[in-house]
Amino acid sequence: MNILFIVDPLASFNTKKDTSFAMMREAQQRGHRVSACEVPHIQWQQGECVKALVQDLHLTGDAQAWFEVKATRQAWLKDFDAVLMRKDPPFDSEFFYATHLLSQAEREGAKVFNKPEALRNHPEKLAIMEFPQFIGPTLVTRSADAIKAFHAEHQDIILKPLDGMGGMGIFRVGTDGMNLGAIIETLNLDGAQSVMVQKFLPAIAQGDKRVLIIGGQPVPFCLARIPQGGEVRGNLAAGGKGVAQPLNDNDRAIAESVGAVLAPRGLLLIGLDVIGTNVTEINVTSPTCFQEIFDQTGCDVASIYMDALEAAVKATPRP
Repeated sequence: MNILFIVDPLASFNTKKDTSFAMMREAQQRGHRVSACEVPHIQWQQGECVKALVQDLHLTGDAQAWFEVKATRQAWLKDFDAVLMRKDPPFDSEFFYATHLLSQAEREGAKVFNKPEALRNHPEKLAIMEFPQFIGPTLVTRSADAIKAFHAEHQDIILKPLDGMGGMGIFRVGTDGMNLGAIIETLNLDGAQSVMVQKFLPAIAQGDKRVLIIGGQPVPFCLARIPQGGEVRGNLAAGGKGVAQPLNDNDRAIAESVGAVLAPRGLLLIGLDVIGTNVTEINVTSPTCFQEIFDQTGCDVASIYMDALEAAVKATPRP
């Protein structure tokens, strides 16, 4: 297959941890051809198909100079066997517009994973609200009064922006309500921006688990991201310690239920964030943790994913 990865700048990759790199490496090992571009390289001109300035890559196996560019060229997205949208959040207007370009490419014959329409319809924090049976008390609002009432009811709460990633902009407010007003002002911009508010889950001390779902089926191991040094956030980007562990029965049941609903919508790869028995986010833009799980358990998540991608490409008819 010819596979196009839409990613952040290649020079920013940490190849010891990067999941997109793990996918590329597995693809090349299987004999697939790997190309890459960034979202700004995609364009759609009147009377033409959607195209991008792409780099055809060879992965060298070297930890530092890990890729060589064999060619740089303009290419129609429809000419690739698979297009993998792996741009990291934030889910901002530019990301949203990019999904529209990718939807047009689909109409022209491209096979895009995860499906652009599904990316638009499942913002990573809001997506959990479809599954109230699996989440703790949660509120999405612009209203400062509603947030204060939620705090009065639940006492110990977490506030976060809807477009954050890696633990960015997350605040905890305890029973004393210290700085709640200032935090609300910071996050909701005087009512101009929506905020997600959730009851604090003490089980975060045991880790914020990343549970991966590929092709609707849970990966047997998850990565528990455990807060360090008094932090409330377990995110690896915020200094959390990643500990791989087998799924427990509850993790598996949740993943199977969510996967059964979301995979048919075109979400080949999903990353659930689970604290205790509660889902806190559903990651669909560029779920990670492949390499951490493999390094600690030997479970080859990249291989599982590539198996699913190959099957999905075969099963997806071109228009």
